[in-house]
Amino acid sequence: MLLISQFIENMRKDINLNQFCKEITNEILSIYKHTPGGIIDHESHPEKRLCASCIIYSKYQKEIWMIGDCQCMVNGVYYDNNKPDEERIAKKRVDLIKQGYSANSARQIIVPELVKSMEEGQNKSYSVIDGFNIFMPGIKIIKASGEIIMASDGYPFLKGTLADSERLLQTHLHNDPQNIDEYIATKGLVDGNVSFDDRSYIRFYTDCDDEPCEEPYLKENRQSH
Repeated sequence: MLLISQFIENMRKDINLNQFCKEITNEILSIYKHTPGGIIDHESHPEKRLCASCIIYSKYQKEIWMIGDCQCMVNGVYYDNNKPDEERIAKKRVDLIKQGYSANSARQIIVPELVKSMEEGQNKSYSVIDGFNIFMPGIKIIKASGEIIMASDGYPFLKGTLADSERLLQTHLHNDPQNIDEYIATKGLVDGNVSFDDRSYIRFYTDCDDEPCEEPYLKENRQSH
């Protein structure tokens, strides 16, 4: 994640999707050359690779690129990009917990299936950034302008504001901390953590180039203070 963030900070503004995928792949691949087993070991074992999902908005291309399991909203229309086997494996975990297995035991039972899914599907049937050729058909490309919200999958119910998304998340964590009822997942809340997955959320407007543009609630908030 840190390597990808650093790359994005320094990449040229007119980069297209194909160029981005090629260049970030080479960036990650170069790391493997200096690790035990080198490139060959990582090629044979996807579960050992540095791996991250990524969602990017290119203002120059006026496109959203969804690489991996992320989500977004464009002018109120919702998009996601889930892994093919995720729901099936998550349902198996739910069934195990409902049969009486502890959340930890159920998780351990499905781990081999998660690893198998990586071995068989990573950058073959779904896309991630991992230092090897990205599975291009698995990338969702959305032509976008206007109001854009981009988020990680740590928000099970994505809404039009961060406050509303956080409120629904906290309600969900209270009612279904192990993600077995209203929202199912391959993992749940672990003791000591504040949520079951990482959370990133950004909302912005893209059609404000020609004249000053400001979201109404920001203007009201500034006036009230």
